[in-house]
Amino acid sequence: MECELWLLSATLAVSLLYFLSNLRRHSGAARLPPPPGPRPLPLIGNLLDLRGGNLHHTLARLARAHSAPVMRLRLGLAPAVVVVSTPGAAREAFTRHDRRLAARAVPDTARALGFSSRSMIWLPSSNPLWKTLRGAVSAHVFSPRGLAAGRAARERKARDLVNYVRRHAAGREVVDVGQVVYGGVLNLVSTALFSADVVDVGGESARGLRELVEELVEMVAKPNVSDLFPFLRPLDLQGWRRHAAGHFEKVFKILDGMIDRRFAEASASSQQDKHGDFLDVLLELVAAGKIDRDNVTTILFDILGAGSDTVAITVEWAMAELLRNPCAMAKARAELDGALGSKQEAAVGEADAARLPYLQAVLKEAMRLHPVAPLMLPHQAVEDGVEIGGHAVPKGATVIFNVWAIMRDPAAWERPDEFLPERFLDGAAVNFRGKNFEFIPFGSGRRMCPGMPMAERVVPLVLASLLHAFEWRLPDGMSAEMLDVSEKFTTANVLAVPLRAVPVAIV
Repeated sequence: MECELWLLSATLAVSLLYFLSNLRRHSGAARLPPPPGPRPLPLIGNLLDLRGGNLHHTLARLARAHSAPVMRLRLGLAPAVVVVSTPGAAREAFTRHDRRLAARAVPDTARALGFSSRSMIWLPSSNPLWKTLRGAVSAHVFSPRGLAAGRAARERKARDLVNYVRRHAAGREVVDVGQVVYGGVLNLVSTALFSADVVDVGGESARGLRELVEELVEMVAKPNVSDLFPFLRPLDLQGWRRHAAGHFEKVFKILDGMIDRRFAEASASSQQDKHGDFLDVLLELVAAGKIDRDNVTTILFDILGAGSDTVAITVEWAMAELLRNPCAMAKARAELDGALGSKQEAAVGEADAARLPYLQAVLKEAMRLHPVAPLMLPHQAVEDGVEIGGHAVPKGATVIFNVWAIMRDPAAWERPDEFLPERFLDGAAVNFRGKNFEFIPFGSGRRMCPGMPMAERVVPLVLASLLHAFEWRLPDGMSAEMLDVSEKFTTANVLAVPLRAVPVAIV
């Protein structure tokens, strides 16, 4: 008992010294005042202020309470956390300081097996490897040419999803919309990446690979004492880094097996049979010496981990809002019927979905109200001199963009909490490119989501396919007003109550 008390006292003493030295180092270094925010407690900082509820809601509430477009928090003994909550503050951050904020605050779990040092998700933008990987993905994988090569495969997978739902529609079954869409989208993304349904990859079931990826994402997002008290990081007290290392090994083994088989195919014949997928493109880059073999595994994981659930969750949110707003549903269906006819045998293509302005507006409005990543991935200030809203952001600070609050700012949007797709039909076009700072579901600047061009094609395709083939109804006894669209945010912003609906085939 005495030993435990001594250890606790020593830990608190070291923590206090660390806190005071860190405070002295930053005090006086900035000429501008720090952003306002709730008063931190010794050692734990503002951790108690973040208890309960969804984190993006809590941060928005604190920002409003302190009238702070830019707010400062302390979490344990980690560097300061700065939260940006309005379009104006986001505009200033991205237009004036994008380069200075283009590093990532890397959670300790992401350091497992050195993953953060080779992933374009976590590398700072100043790192040559990040520039190589990001350039390869943007110029070749998500380029117009690269996406055009896989269009037919994506449309085929969208039809597979429709056929799967049709089996449930035959019996007027109630389906879990999110789960059904996720399975279809997961195979759509895996087909785009390496021309295989995940269920057939490496002998692993779709559920097995899905669980591995989901658990990794969850571990990275979990509160970790190593992140709150960095001097304890080498100890990995909660074991999250060690646990993540085992998961990374399993996922990489599956991906490496696919890559090795594709290399074997290439060497077995003088003329490799092209699959027209992203893996073909990546292996061509390896052959040309533009990226290394190991980079291929990491890129595939980055895209697979970030791509599947974001698309499926966005579609589920759009479906929920349409079922909750029957007038909007009727307009979307009328637009589809006018463009493609009322017969369900006319399959929807990506080009068809791109020419449906009201459907596009529905998706934008769903993303505005319910962004899948309401806080995005944290940025980090890599040097002093960052000023946002007249306040200094110290070097090393974690910078969080609360895009949920930004996209509901009443100064930027009329009736910001209502689902009104028409707002995206009038006036100047608002797109996904991150230049309209009141609407940045994919972020902005150098760290903007590289997969945006693919999401821009796939999300409308999936939603249009489901709306065109089926009439969607709520379960018996449920009215539109009863549909719960409350949010639950863990690793992604999902419906607190999963959407259940009945697909009725259109004949």
